[in-house]
Amino acid sequence: QVQLVESGGGLVQAGGSLRLSCAASGRTFSSYTMGWFRQAPGKEREFVGGISWTDGHSTYYEDSVKGRFTISRDNAKNMVYLLMNMLKPEDTAVYYCAATSNHAPYYSASYYYDYWGQGTQVIVSS
Repeated sequence: QVQLVESGGGLVQAGGSLRLSCAASGRTFSSYTMGWFRQAPGKEREFVGGISWTDGHSTYYEDSVKGRFTISRDNAKNMVYLLMNMLKPEDTAVYYCAATSNHAPYYSASYYYDYWGQGTQVIVSS
């Protein structure tokens, strides 16, 4: 069982930055592939990026955030981070972290994930 709690959301102007954090419980956190998703009002939840469980911590990103967002993890602290730079109004959404015990480097489909946080709101003003 893994519990996830996101934090770090808020209101930011376009061009600004935010770092979201996801705190995970559970002794086997290091063996989980982690993902970040977001859901804007009236839209379906979409994949933002993911980070593998392997030592290399490979990362993968949805095209619209490549070069602006960075995912990292600290297994010693049971934490995953989403650093968001050059934010745009279209990045406004509730952001969720998710964990899966499946062992592909990443999964972009939400149904692969076993555990979800409650989400944190990000609002980017123009």
